[in-house]
Amino acid sequence: MKSLFFLDRRDTIKLAIFALVVLTMPIWLAPFGAAYPGLLQKFVIFAIFAIGFNILFGLTGYLSFGHAAFLGIGSYTAVWSFKLFTMNVIPAVILAVLVSGVFAVVIGYLSLKRSGIYFAILTLAFAQMCYSLAYSVLTPITQGETGLLLTRNDPRIIDMMFRERMEGLPTPSLFGLEMDGFYGFYFSAAMLLLTFFVSQKIFASPFGMMLRGIKSNQTRMSYTGFNIRPYTLAAFVISGMYAGLAGGLLAVTDPIAGPERMQWTASGEVVLMAILGGVGTLVGPVIGAWIIKYLENILSAFNDQVLNRFFDFLPDGVQELVVTISSKFVGEGWHLTLGLMFVLVVVFLPGGIVEGVRRVSARFSRRSSSSGASGALKPRPA
Repeated sequence: MKSLFFLDRRDTIKLAIFALVVLTMPIWLAPFGAAYPGLLQKFVIFAIFAIGFNILFGLTGYLSFGHAAFLGIGSYTAVWSFKLFTMNVIPAVILAVLVSGVFAVVIGYLSLKRSGIYFAILTLAFAQMCYSLAYSVLTPITQGETGLLLTRNDPRIIDMMFRERMEGLPTPSLFGLEMDGFYGFYFSAAMLLLTFFVSQKIFASPFGMMLRGIKSNQTRMSYTGFNIRPYTLAAFVISGMYAGLAGGLLAVTDPIAGPERMQWTASGEVVLMAILGGVGTLVGPVIGAWIIKYLENILSAFNDQVLNRFFDFLPDGVQELVVTISSKFVGEGWHLTLGLMFVLVVVFLPGGIVEGVRRVSARFSRRSSSSGASGALKPRPA
């Protein structure tokens, strides 16, 4: 039981470095113009989403195009918790994880009857069904296109037992500490560190080794007598619960839930995060999530006026041509830049950014070792 909560020395160092990087993000991201709370919250929340997706795709090789469904379910559950019970974030987060897990059991059980491209299509179909239900069918529950919002007259049964109804809209809080600004960031960061720790335990466990075996050769695993279905279903459910946690945290930092969080584009985005950073690695999906959210924030804010100021040093005719071409890759067209980056990574670094870092470090280590060996072989004067 003790080993359940402890890591080996190497993983402990990794967790400590990761915690230092995450908790100091407001400091080292300031020079990049990304140190304001709203963007920091997105960084850590979508990192949780990507870590959970990596448990399924990175360890088992099962590619899901429907994980946005669990992100949306987590958001709706958290907002309903705020409306019905209490503005305390703890019950909202717990319910978001549990309800998403229930949906993941059902969707995973049906989808995992197939593998490969058929599994991917099934998950996409379920996600689109959830999106349609939220958008047009279950409007009494989801409020359709406008999204599920808090109102002053919500029951909030638990809160009303201890205090009078407040003027104006309440804010999600942690035992009185409102979860806006940097408080919301650090609460989400604590959840990220917890989920990263759980991911480390999964990667190092016999369960994680079994998932890697399924990814390596599913047929051989079946022939050796292992029933792989419980393992893949468990991975799917854990991954869905991670997505539900991310959705719940989105509602904590911004108490609204809309069907757009269930769109297939959100599912595709988390796939890009994992592949860009490095599928099957611990920190790769986190890096991919941070890069994509940073580019979304920076590039989507560019317009012709900003580009004209940036290329002001060019001659008038050249400046107009460069601005016209560049404008297609920023603003509303920033996804084109993301697509080009994705193509380059897949072609030249199939293992993602983490693989690139490993290649560079391996090259430098080989150079240092070869220079050391050549120095040792030089004849020394008598």
